[in-house]
Amino acid sequence: MIRIKRVYETPSARDGIRILVDRIWPRGCTKGQARLDAWRKELAPSTALRTWFGHDPAKWMEFRTRYRKELSRPEQNRAIEDLARLAQGQTVTLLYGASDKEHNQAVVLKECIDSAKDRV
Repeated sequence: MIRIKRVYETPSARDGIRILVDRIWPRGCTKGQARLDAWRKELAPSTALRTWFGHDPAKWMEFRTRYRKELSRPEQNRAIEDLARLAQGQTVTLLYGASDKEHNQAVVLKECIDSAKDRV
């Protein structure tokens, strides 16, 4: 099972494996507060894409398209398939720092991982 959650929310036993999917460390969050099992920077949007998007909901659909294109590269695709395999036997929670719970990279990444479950 794949879940998404803001890194600032209180960790829970229900989170299972906690993986940060931001390229940069979330402001004001200590490593102790985050309680990460992994930080997968390589799955985050590129700096150029993140900067262009700027968490503007008006750019959401185009961001999704561009980010999916970035995630389709072989290295990212393998990482997505690895997470899909991991999530078959346990809960994996993708953590992100953005304040917008509907328009962030973890939403898109979860969709990609859910799609990859059919392939692995």
